[in-house]
Amino acid sequence: METLESELTCPICLELFEDPLLLPCAHSLCFNCAHRILVSHCATNESVESITAFQCPTCRHVITLSQRGLDGLKRNVTLQNIIDRFQKASVSGPNSPSETRRERAFDANTMTSAEKVLCQFCDQDPAQDAVKTCVTCEVSYCDECLKATHPNKKPFTGHRLIEPIPDSHIRGLMCLEHEDEKQNLESNLTNLIKRNTELETLLAKLIQTCQHVEVNASRQEAKLTEECDLLIEIIQQRRQIIGTKIKEGKVMRLRKLAQQIANCKQCIERSASLISQAEHSLKENDHARFLQTAKNITERVSMATASSQVLIPEINLNDTFDTFALDFSREKKLLECLDYLTAPNPPTIREELCTASYDTITVHWTSDDEFSVVSYELQYTIFTGQANVISDPHLCRVS
Repeated sequence: METLESELTCPICLELFEDPLLLPCAHSLCFNCAHRILVSHCATNESVESITAFQCPTCRHVITLSQRGLDGLKRNVTLQNIIDRFQKASVSGPNSPSETRRERAFDANTMTSAEKVLCQFCDQDPAQDAVKTCVTCEVSYCDECLKATHPNKKPFTGHRLIEPIPDSHIRGLMCLEHEDEKQNLESNLTNLIKRNTELETLLAKLIQTCQHVEVNASRQEAKLTEECDLLIEIIQQRRQIIGTKIKEGKVMRLRKLAQQIANCKQCIERSASLISQAEHSLKENDHARFLQTAKNITERVSMATASSQVLIPEINLNDTFDTFALDFSREKKLLECLDYLTAPNPPTIREELCTASYDTITVHWTSDDEFSVVSYELQYTIFTGQANVISDPHLCRVS
């Protein structure tokens, strides 16, 4: 019965379960005790409904609550029925289950059959014989007084009722109970201190780990900033170099075009003067004078036409800057994939290209990580050909 009573005791209030909740970890807990746990987790100005999880006091399993809170957990109806039957048996039975062990500490011959214990609560004279003695109240009761003073509900269900004994024996029983409770308290206190020491050690380690996380994170952030600044500086330098090349190409093209423009203007001016003279000669009405000037002007026009073709060649300069084509697709892809180093994927062996002859083996493979992998380590197995015995794997570094 003592074992049964311990199984029916709440680990928080150390009393029999009252309105027990069935936790997902299969342990039970009083509804009020579970509510007190939630209250203890609440911060200042925080409601109990904001707490969404707590730990089982028996196995430390995290219990996650729904929006209904504790009302969302199932009631352990079977356990409540067992407790109700146990309480009835402890009150009406021949012996209280929690006191059987203590009663054995007294000698059976201490009370004689002639010694009677009277009810100490009766108003009748003479008082009726006592049927139970309450160790908690240190009073003996008859049946009527017991029902009147100890109803089957808390806090009276926690009172310890035993067979009636004289007052002189109650003190000894209380001493035994005191010693037992003292031993239990000392044992629990020792366990609590030990557990508290372990928690303090764990807390110190957690705090130290948090500090290390802060320091390491700051170090990594600083390193990331430094590397990114270096990349930006390299990009700016290359931008300046490439921009200078573009400017030089522009100046060279403009210089050549300016020379051709000047030549064109000079030819146009000469041609304009010659055209004016030719038009004036064509308007001459005097045949003799026309013949004198026409031949000379014709020669000059022919020479001017030929010289313009020599001085002004066909324009063949490229104004599209095709020689300065920019293709940063590979660099963009690398920048987009910037991240912490990870293990590269193994290369794909192309068996159709692999060859073997005597003591030479040629292996061909393709890899998607050609820019990040310097070398590969090839592991292979040699078959001896005798009963399929496999020798130890060999390692070689290939680049």
